[in-house]
Amino acid sequence: MPPTLTAEATPVLEASGLRRTFGKEEFVAVDDLSLSVTPGQVHALLGPNGAGKTTTVRMCATLLTPTAGQIRVDGVDAVRRPEAARARLGLVLGGELGFYPRATARDNLLFFADLQGLDRRRRRRAVDAALERMGLAEVAGRKAGAFSRGMLQRLHLARALLGSPPLLLLDEPTTGLDPDVALQVRDLIRELADAGTGVLLTSHSMPEVEELAHTISVIGAGRIVTRGTVRDVAAHAGIGMISGFTLPARLADGAARVQEQLGDAVVVVQRPASSRWAVTVYWAADDPRADRAARAAALAAALEAIGVEAPADLVTRPASLEEAYLALADRLAR
Repeated sequence: MPPTLTAEATPVLEASGLRRTFGKEEFVAVDDLSLSVTPGQVHALLGPNGAGKTTTVRMCATLLTPTAGQIRVDGVDAVRRPEAARARLGLVLGGELGFYPRATARDNLLFFADLQGLDRRRRRRAVDAALERMGLAEVAGRKAGAFSRGMLQRLHLARALLGSPPLLLLDEPTTGLDPDVALQVRDLIRELADAGTGVLLTSHSMPEVEELAHTISVIGAGRIVTRGTVRDVAAHAGIGMISGFTLPARLADGAARVQEQLGDAVVVVQRPASSRWAVTVYWAADDPRADRAARAAALAAALEAIGVEAPADLVTRPASLEEAYLALADRLAR
C-alpha cells in the first residue's frame, strides 16, 4: 500500500461539477463529477470501459472542454486558460501513437520540449534525462514509427516528464508493457509522487491501483459511485472480510452447508481447485461478528457442524480491491 498522506496541501488539480455531453442527442459521458489531487498524491479513477474515465482525463488535460463545471491546474483556470494549464501538467494517453513516426525519439521530444516553452539551453538536458529515466537512451536515434507499443508507452512517459510538471495525468500508463517494464513504470510513478508530483491515474490493473493509489474514485455511468481507500470501497460494496480455504472433493455441497450454518450475513461460493474445492466466504461489512477472531470462530464452528476440521489453509483477511470492485460491478453499468 502507498504511504499515508500526512499534510494538507493546495491541490494541483481541482475539478468540480464536471459534465460532458456528446452529439446531437447529448449523450452524457460525465455527469457532476468532482475530484482533487494534492502534491504527492496518487488519485486513481477506476471503472469499466465507457464509464467516463478517459473523458475525465481529457477534460483535465484541456483536450476536451467541459459542457459544464470548473477545472484548475496548479491554480490556473484550465477552461479559460488552457495553454497556461497545459504547461503545468504531463499527459500519457494509452494506445495512441502521438508522435511523428518518421522522426527519431529524441527529435520528437525536442519538438515537444519546444512546444512546452522549455529554454533551449535546458531542453536537450531535459530530453536526455527523460529518455534515460525511461530506458530509451540507447534507442533515442530510432524513428518513433519503428517502436513497439511498449516502447511507445515509455516514450509517452518520457514526454510527460519534460519540464518536471507538478501534475501527471496517466491514462492506462502500463498498457502494452512487459511485466518487468510495467513494474519499472510503477516504481517511477511512486518515486515521482514521493518527490511531490500529484498523479491522476486510470488503470484496469487492480494490483497496480491497490499498490499505488492513496485515494480511489470508482466511476460508473459518468458519476463517482464511491471514493476512499480499498477498505472504503469494500465497505461500499458490502464486503467486510474474506475467508478462504479448501475442502475435500467428496464435499461437493460443502459451500451450501457452510452457508446454511453461517446464515444470510455471508455469501459462500466454491470452485474446483485441482483435487479439492476452493471455498470463499464473503463476510458482510455489517456482519455482527465484527472482528477477525469472531468470524474465524464462527467459521470453525460451522465447519465442525458439518463434520470438517478447520482446514490448515484457512485464511481470513481484508478484501482486495479486485474483490471489492467485482462486488460493485453490477452497479457501475450504464
